[in-house]
Amino acid sequence: MIHRIATLTVFSLTCLTRLFLFTSAESSEPYRLSTFTEDITIPIGHRCMGILPMKSIRVADPLEARGFVLSGDGEPIVVVALDWCEVRNGAYDRWRQVLADAAGTKRERVLLCSLHQHDAPVIDTDAGALLKEVGLENELYVETFHNETLIRVAKALRESLARSIPVTHVGTSQAIVEQIASSRRVVDASGKVGFSRGSSSGGEAVYRDAVEGEIDPALRTISFWNEDDCLLEIHSYATHPMSSYGKGEVSSDFVGLARRLRQRERPMAFQIYVSGCSGDVTAGKYNDGSAASRAGLIQRLHEAMVRSSDSVSKSPLTSIAFRKSPLLLEYSLNPDLSAEKLRSRLNDRELKPEQRILAAMGLASRNRVERNEPIDLVCVDLGMTQMVLFPGEAFVGYQIQAQSISPDCPIFPIGYGECWTGYIPLERDFQEGFGDSWLWVARGSQGRIEMGLREILRFDSSSNARQ
Repeated sequence: MIHRIATLTVFSLTCLTRLFLFTSAESSEPYRLSTFTEDITIPIGHRCMGILPMKSIRVADPLEARGFVLSGDGEPIVVVALDWCEVRNGAYDRWRQVLADAAGTKRERVLLCSLHQHDAPVIDTDAGALLKEVGLENELYVETFHNETLIRVAKALRESLARSIPVTHVGTSQAIVEQIASSRRVVDASGKVGFSRGSSSGGEAVYRDAVEGEIDPALRTISFWNEDDCLLEIHSYATHPMSSYGKGEVSSDFVGLARRLRQRERPMAFQIYVSGCSGDVTAGKYNDGSAASRAGLIQRLHEAMVRSSDSVSKSPLTSIAFRKSPLLLEYSLNPDLSAEKLRSRLNDRELKPEQRILAAMGLASRNRVERNEPIDLVCVDLGMTQMVLFPGEAFVGYQIQAQSISPDCPIFPIGYGECWTGYIPLERDFQEGFGDSWLWVARGSQGRIEMGLREILRFDSSSNARQ
């Protein structure tokens, strides 16, 4: 059954009145916003997606870091979206710490996410160190490129602070996206469940003709305003952001190209796009990997951005609340992911570099779990809406679940935060046999994430949930 979330055009009175319950009467300082962007395009000869055999041979369009700093009501909040596949383990902590230092805030208040394009890098410094030990230095990512890129992004953030602008209002809106997202999960004629509908599966009738499955069709937008001037729009939509990949052509793909198109036509409003919880959502029903398919995806996503912008509901910004919950997910019990087997594959010079890289990534994640280092599950509450940063390739059911936990105040989901987890299926997906080499968490993740969401999201008091 296709799961649809109704379009929200008028937000509930409950959410509006509770806006005043989570803040002091008035902020002593005005809210201010600064925006920044920096080129983060990988060089020619750099590996894409961590394990793709074809390294970059051409740049079709640049990769960007795009972010903002929002100050007022405590230490600044930083949101940064990277046109990269993933940032994991020590690299994720390092990025947040360096950007926090540049903004004058705490690491936990930096919401860093990747969009997850596949013709883009995976950055994992822990895995990189393991690979260096076995003679595969710079195979996962090029260390000097990464270090220099982080310095440039931090500099862009720091310099943006001098150009900050007062924020008086926050806007919320959304629009239904047509004919992009479809579930990986497909049931064949015999009733067998599979998860093999990929990003460009539309060329095969079995995947093109199958139903969309469970998706969240809404593109959500938060906008920040100085009176009647829109300063920033950030858009969230749940789908894997690929139309075609693996040929060595570096690209921000259709999501980055739609964002760039929107930026050109609305230059005064800074544009950011983030991927929602989309581990199990692709464009596979509507995309066959052709240039024509990519053009259609760009057009339809861009049209949704325009429609969302045209339906904005504004309210004075009177509060910014930050809440977090430490999230500890258990490592996979798959015997092929034991420390011994991962180490053996890492050391095996007879294996392809891609296999050894994957082993290093798995071992780096296992080591993190054994060190008992939690993921920061965070919420930035703007009164009219709540931004939630989810880890890894969380399945779309997690953002649907988050909205059901807080039905009276909309959730703005941001996926692909700390990505050591790989896929994060729901319990039902484990039960139906979901498995993948990019899966490093164990069953039970859904319950742990739900507990965390109930700690950081706002509830209606009648639900007997903690506010």
